[in-house]
Amino acid sequence: MNQMEALQRIRALGVAGFATRDVAALLKVSPANASVILSRLARGGFVQRLARGHWTQGSPGGREVAAEQLAAPFPAYVSLQSALFRHGLIEQIPAVLYVATLGRARRVSTPLGAISFHRLPAELFGGFETTPDGAKMATAEKALFDLFYLAPTRSRLFATLPEVEFPRTFRWHEAEAWTARIAGKSRRIFVEQKLAVCRFGKKAEARRQSK
Repeated sequence: MNQMEALQRIRALGVAGFATRDVAALLKVSPANASVILSRLARGGFVQRLARGHWTQGSPGGREVAAEQLAAPFPAYVSLQSALFRHGLIEQIPAVLYVATLGRARRVSTPLGAISFHRLPAELFGGFETTPDGAKMATAEKALFDLFYLAPTRSRLFATLPEVEFPRTFRWHEAEAWTARIAGKSRRIFVEQKLAVCRFGKKAEARRQSK
C-alpha cells in the first residue's frame, strides 16, 4: 500500500485525531509500520504528530479535537477559560487550551499548542456539547462552574476569575444545579458564594446572606 492510499483510508475515518494503533488496525499492518507511514505523511504535511503515538489531520478545530484524543482512554471536553472565550464571555484569548477530564491532571505540549488537563470527579463530568468541528465544548454555565470548582486546588491556577461579561441568556440555574452535586460541603459553599457574587455582586450577596 502506498502513502496516498493510506492517507485516503485515514481520511475516510472521518476523525481529526487518531492513534498509531488505530491506523495499524485500519491498514492491517504492525504498529511499527503504521508509525513509519504516519511519519512519512507528517513530513509531507498531510498529518501532524501531537505526541508519542497520537496524530491529527489538522482540522479547523485541531487542538480542541486533539485534546480528547490525548486524554484517551478517559473522556474529556474543553472547558474553563477556553470555553468561556469560545462563548464570548471573556475577551482575552487563553494561551493554553484548558480541558476537563476524568483522567489525571497534566500539561501536554503539542505542535498545535499547549493543552492543560484538569481532573473532575465522575459526578461532575458533563455539561458539554459537540461543536461543528467535532470538539466537545462545555456550555458557558458549566465552564464557569468548572472554573470555580477547581479554584481552590493546590495549583491555584484558577484562583483569579478573568473579567467576565454575562449575557442575559446566561442560565444561572444550570450552574447552580451542578453545584448541588458537589459532595463536599465546604467546596459546595465556596462555589455557591462565587456564583452568587457573579450574579448579584459582592454587596448584594452580603445583604442577601445577612437576611
